[in-house]
Amino acid sequence: MFFAQAKNALLEDDPLTKIKLVDQLYSDLTSSTVDLSKHELIDRIEIPGRPAQPELVHPSKVAQRKLTTEQGRVALVHAICHIEFNAINLALDAVYRFQDMPRDYYIDWMKVATEESKHFLLLSDRLQQLKSSYGQHLAHNGLWEMAIKTQHSIVERMALVPRVLEARGLDVTPGMIDRLETVGDIETVRILKIILHDEIGHVEIGTRWFRYACERQNIDSESTFISLLKQYNVTTGNGPLYIDAREQAGFSQVELNSLS
Repeated sequence: MFFAQAKNALLEDDPLTKIKLVDQLYSDLTSSTVDLSKHELIDRIEIPGRPAQPELVHPSKVAQRKLTTEQGRVALVHAICHIEFNAINLALDAVYRFQDMPRDYYIDWMKVATEESKHFLLLSDRLQQLKSSYGQHLAHNGLWEMAIKTQHSIVERMALVPRVLEARGLDVTPGMIDRLETVGDIETVRILKIILHDEIGHVEIGTRWFRYACERQNIDSESTFISLLKQYNVTTGNGPLYIDAREQAGFSQVELNSLS
């Protein structure tokens, strides 16, 4: 069954094996008739599949990333690589956990999983070029913590993971690109531009299915989004919003005003 296979991929610890499973799931889903029968029991998954390293710590203990030094750039690349690995698991969990959605929903989120896999591999290779590797630095688990908090509701998951946590990347990546260009790290800039382009699409997918889920529950999407921001006490962090990217990702003016 498709959902059982998605769960297996979600629980797989080895990144390369996980990526192979993701690619196979997406290929099966898009090229053949896949059994989308609901799994009998949807498990609460406190810890998704991940390698023993990196060690997960409180965000305050993760190294500061001063991009004027190579060590700082390695720390930055590692942090983004960890985010992309988490994003693979988040996409898989969105598939496994919410099993009463249209087929296109699963195609969208498996597409996201394959693109997050591509990002992870690009960044992992970049770490190798910088004489490091994924797992050699501390990391935190903030993205998955929100996945646990929103596992009971597709409305809340779509609102708060792609449209808040992942959308933060749309705002901060242009600044990282500018700073990396200043210090001449052209290869990392190239990778971040690929990620930024793809992530606009990922957030748009979150927007589209958030609105679908709201419509299905007969609730207003804009007021629901604003209410959830307050309920979960989440913000966009420091710095300006990347308005053009967020508009491409489907944010309304009312929502942008609430975030500002």
